[in-house]
Amino acid sequence: MRKSSGMRVERCKGSRDLLPQDMARFRRLEAVFRDCCLSRGYEEIRTPVLEYLHLFTTAGTLTPDMLGRVYSFLDWDGWSGERVVLRPDGTIPTARLYVDNLAEQDLAKLFYVENVFSFEETGQETRERWQCGAELIGGTRPVADVELISLAMEVLSKLGIEAVEIRLSHAGVIKALLSALELSSQERSEILNQVLEGNVGALAQIKPQAPEAQRALSLFFDLAGRSSAFMKNLKSLSGAALPGLGPGLDDFIGIAQMLDSLGYSYQADLASGRDFEYYTGLIFQLFVGGAKVGGGGRYDDLIPLVGGRSIPASGFALYAHQLMDLLGTEDLPARRRILVKAESGGAQELRSCFDIAGRLREARCVAELDLGGRREADFRWVLSVRAEAAPLLLSDRVAGERFEIASAAEVLKILDERCN
Repeated sequence: MRKSSGMRVERCKGSRDLLPQDMARFRRLEAVFRDCCLSRGYEEIRTPVLEYLHLFTTAGTLTPDMLGRVYSFLDWDGWSGERVVLRPDGTIPTARLYVDNLAEQDLAKLFYVENVFSFEETGQETRERWQCGAELIGGTRPVADVELISLAMEVLSKLGIEAVEIRLSHAGVIKALLSALELSSQERSEILNQVLEGNVGALAQIKPQAPEAQRALSLFFDLAGRSSAFMKNLKSLSGAALPGLGPGLDDFIGIAQMLDSLGYSYQADLASGRDFEYYTGLIFQLFVGGAKVGGGGRYDDLIPLVGGRSIPASGFALYAHQLMDLLGTEDLPARRRILVKAESGGAQELRSCFDIAGRLREARCVAELDLGGRREADFRWVLSVRAEAAPLLLSDRVAGERFEIASAAEVLKILDERCN
C-alpha cells in the first residue's frame, strides 16, 4: 500500500472535478452546440474571465441579490485599486465585447462556451458553472426570439434529450402590469426587485384600487399553460382596465403564435420569469424532468446601458453541468480503441509500435501504447508487434479471433469490417 507523505488537500467547496467520462460528455455537448451554431451563421467568441465591476454596477444590469454573490477583488495595477470580478454572467461581457469591437455591425450572431462564477455561502451548490451561450444582436423581433428557441431545441434534440418543457414569460408585460397599477414609484421598485429575485407572488399581493384592474390582474395569473388564443382573449378583456399592456402583450402573442406554427409545445406563465435582471421582452426557460437546463430572453436596453447604440438583442444559455448529467456513457461517440504492444520489447519493435500507432491515429483510431498499468481486458482490440516476418498480430477479444497481418492498412480494413 502506498503511504502519503503529506496532508490531503480537498477541492474547494462548491467546485467540481471533471473526470475523463465527464469531459467526454462535456466535449460532446460542446461539439453539438458548436455545430448547430456554426450551421446557422453564428460566430464563436470568448470573453475574459476578469471584468471590471463597474460593467455590472453602473449599468444597473444585475439585482442587488446577484451583485452580492459576485467574486470581486482589487486589481493593484499601478496601484489604481480598480475592482474586478470573476464574470458572473455571459451576456453582459458579450454586450461589452460587441460595443468595443463590433459596434458597426447591424447584425452580430455570436456564441461561446464559457464558465461563470457565483458565490454560494453553504458550498452545497456549484460556484463555477459552464454555459453554452448564444447572443443575437440586431435582427427582427419576434423572429429572432423564435430563432433562439429553435436553436436551443435543436441542440437538445441532437443530444438525444427528450421531453423538454418550454416555459414562456414576458418582462415587458410584467413591467407594464406594474406601471398600470396605482402604485408609488417606491412600491413599484420594491415589487419589481422581489419579482426579479424570484418572488413572483409579490405581484399577486397587489390590491389595485379599481376593481376592474384587480379582476384583470387575476386573469394574468391564470395564464399558466394557456395558448396564444387565450392570450388574445386576455388582451381584449384587460385592455381597458390595464392600459399600456398592448405592445408587450402583442409581442408575447406573436411569439406564441409563431411557436404554434412551428409545432413547439410550451407553457405561457408570467410566474416563470425569475432572474430577468436586464430582460425587456420574452423570457424563456427550458426544463427536463423538473430541472432547469437553460434559458434566455430579450434584452433590448442592455447594449445602450454598457455604452453602445440602441439596438435590439436577445440570447440564451444552456447549462453544461445539468445537461452532462443527462448524457449516459452509451451516448458517447464510439471510437475504435486499440492497445499497441511490443511482444518482446526490442528497440525495432518499439519503433514499429510508435509508427503503427501514429498511422492508426491518423485514421481516427484511439491507439494506446502499452506503458503498463492497463489491462488487455479493457480493450476489444490488441495489436502485438513482433520481430518475425509477419510482424503484426491483431486480437479481437470480443469475437475471440486472431489475425496475422503485415501492415496498418490491413488493421484498418479489419476494423472497418467489424466495427461498422
